[in-house]
Amino acid sequence: MRELFLLDPDVVYLNHGSFGACPRPVFERYQEWQRELENEPVRFMRRLPELLEPARAELGVFVGAPADDLVFVQNATTGVNIAARALDLQPGDEVLATNLEYGACDLAWQHVCERAGARYVRAEVDRLFEHRTERTRAVFLSHITSVTALLLPVEEVVARARSEGLVTIVDGAHAVAQVDLDLTELGADFYAATCHKWLCGPKGSGFLYVRPEWQERTHAPIVSWGYEEPATFVSRLQRQGTRDASAYLTVPAAIEFFREHDSRERCVALAREARRELCELLGTEPLAPEEQILQMASVRLPRPDPELSQRLFDEHRIEIPTMGPDDALLRISAAMYTEREDVDRLLAALK
Repeated sequence: MRELFLLDPDVVYLNHGSFGACPRPVFERYQEWQRELENEPVRFMRRLPELLEPARAELGVFVGAPADDLVFVQNATTGVNIAARALDLQPGDEVLATNLEYGACDLAWQHVCERAGARYVRAEVDRLFEHRTERTRAVFLSHITSVTALLLPVEEVVARARSEGLVTIVDGAHAVAQVDLDLTELGADFYAATCHKWLCGPKGSGFLYVRPEWQERTHAPIVSWGYEEPATFVSRLQRQGTRDASAYLTVPAAIEFFREHDSRERCVALAREARRELCELLGTEPLAPEEQILQMASVRLPRPDPELSQRLFDEHRIEIPTMGPDDALLRISAAMYTEREDVDRLLAALK
């Protein structure tokens, strides 16, 4: 399987969770789209809306959502930013989030809330609704967290929030191709996700799902040709001037590759096994029950070590990140190309 990827064969790559890795056949399709664009740019750009339509349709089938409720965006953070601005927060409003969120999205919410005179409130996930007040407008959480690599009870949180009249925004950056998605059934108002991580699409491929009742209030970062009448939710957010959409058009190829080589069961077992052995070696306790671990696992280090990740790469050619504001966690990813011997090399290096 490793030979199907473009990764450096001399590096043990245990950091799929950060930027993913694109398989050769998917990357080749990506380059084909780019060559088609450069071969006849005018014709390609004129055809782009009709080219994107079947790509969105295939993505919709994969994530359980109507194609017209989806738009391609560059990444999950872009989608979260668009969703945050759609709320039209007012002074005194509050947005409730877990204390496990991705730093870039925390910054986005803080920025939007500060400009609106609103508050961004963070709390432990199991005590989230204890911090709800009469001014709470929305709930934001990750499907799978980035730093701690935990599967959160997103279905329960979304259901309760909606029952209490709160807007729900989910960061699904790590969920696509780690869990089977049915966004219509989930019922979140906004779901932002990335296709370049676990789906192994090209960098710069992601999407934003928006429930129909929010689509008129959801706008693109810039006003461009997509706002020309008759403007639609899809046209406003996808017709953003001259932009290479090759990564978006390659998403169906990534879906096809994933379906052919899906090995999630093996990868989850390997990640959980690696977590157990890492905790034993490091002498630290697990962060959460095993059922919250899928293809990523973060473990506590005996002490914070900001230099550990670079040392592992320089001395052992192992690519793996330390996580958290004080580099107190080590996060391992088990992708479809990860093998048991990769974990063994990490354990040996840490010893």
